Amino acid sequence: MSSTSPAQTDRPAPPTNAVDRYFKITERGSTIGTEIRGGLVTFFTMSYIIVLNPLIIGTVRSGDGQFLGGGDTPNLAAVAATTALVAGVLTILMGVVANFPLALAAGLGLNAVVAYSIASLPDMSWQDAMGIVVLEGLIILLLVLTGFRAAVFRAVPVEIKTAISVGIGLFIAFIGLVDAGFVRIPASMATPVELGIAGSLGSWPLLVFVVGLFTAIILMVRGVRGAILIAIVTATVLAFVVELVGNIGSKTDETGAVVNPGGWALEVPSWPEGGIIAAPDFSLVGQFSLFGSIESIGIVAVLLLVFSLLLADFFDTMGTMVAVGSEAKLLDKEGNPIGTQKILVVDSIAAAAGGAGSVSSNTSYIESASGVGDGARTGLASVVTGIAFLLATFLAPLVSMVPFEAATPALVVVGFLMVTQITGIDWKNWELAIPAFLTIILMPFTYSITAGIGAGIITFVVIKLAVGKIREIHAFMWVASAMFVVYFLIGPIKNVLGV
Repeated sequence: MSSTSPAQTDRPAPPTNAVDRYFKITERGSTIGTEIRGGLVTFFTMSYIIVLNPLIIGTVRSGDGQFLGGGDTPNLAAVAATTALVAGVLTILMGVVANFPLALAAGLGLNAVVAYSIASLPDMSWQDAMGIVVLEGLIILLLVLTGFRAAVFRAVPVEIKTAISVGIGLFIAFIGLVDAGFVRIPASMATPVELGIAGSLGSWPLLVFVVGLFTAIILMVRGVRGAILIAIVTATVLAFVVELVGNIGSKTDETGAVVNPGGWALEVPSWPEGGIIAAPDFSLVGQFSLFGSIESIGIVAVLLLVFSLLLADFFDTMGTMVAVGSEAKLLDKEGNPIGTQKILVVDSIAAAAGGAGSVSSNTSYIESASGVGDGARTGLASVVTGIAFLLATFLAPLVSMVPFEAATPALVVVGFLMVTQITGIDWKNWELAIPAFLTIILMPFTYSITAGIGAGIITFVVIKLAVGKIREIHAFMWVASAMFVVYFLIGPIKNVLGV
């Protein structure tokens, strides 16, 4: 008879080396190979930001008539290199400090706010705008260090946290479908969206997307390791062949106008003319003025802009880390991610670092769920993603070879995985089900994680008030709902204040 007790047989296998021990790889049921692969999947899924961020913030003139970095012409190469640099450093920091499979980069949506709602204000410079981003990051870091941000997060009911994960799943699936052109705004504007081109999938790039999607689905159903990464690589190779044979071209011209509806959504898959290696330009780092915006637009306007950015950052990351943590089975009994405080500290530093690097606020990316969906469970995956971003500062042409149509199937597949959590919501309890429902549907419908969370929290408080259950409303839920009311009414408030 064996002398080994049941308790001993239930213990996880001992770590095999120092890396395993530090990142708790074996303890979390993963392997170094799986973490490396998951980190690469996350990188390829979100590497589009290296191309997209420059197109958003690098092509807009500030209020003083300058492009980002100064000058009369865009400096997209510098924006791309610095975007990858900041993302790489902060993602590695997330992996090493928080040991969580979460990657960070310039936040989509936030960068548009910085470009079109802040930098373009009269008399504003890009340095002033990035100074506002740094201020927002420092304030949110203070809220984390005082415990306020985590306390608000823990006050949110478990059902709404679950709804946040489900809503983000629908949201990123929708992002994948839209970015690939599988779903798009019709030229006739008869409906908000339509399938493909006039209800048809008749274009070669869409074929690449469909092949990539079914490749990922079939491999996942068959239990093939690395299914998502294999699908991305397969679709990319197919895209190259299609472009080589058919000479499809880009969907848009240099101004962003659609001239070829059947073309590639962002990057045309082709071998870079200048080679795959280019020396990075980091001249944007440090080009910010911390308080210059006060002289340009006044203290009241600055406070409102900081508040708008802060609130979006405050709750976006919370939703993202819950969704990723849930998919990775890294949540505690209350539905909070393991190491919440460390995750929030790094994320807050990233917001300020993005401003200091002049590439807009950096935040946690829901695309991290693609790496988790491929098996990543530890911060080692984030370290791999971060290293890939740092290499991309030299290999930006190589990164741009992967078209949207080849990368976005991963978002659709991961969206499915996240939506399966919807069974964790008690749909017979309307007091919680209705706020959960609004949280879920408003994320994709408004294209905003923050809007979905805000609607869910406000509705929860209103319902509890209406049924006389005030004691069930946590103090921080009152604070959060009040903040969201201000957030949703920020436009009228600005008009009343004349800013």
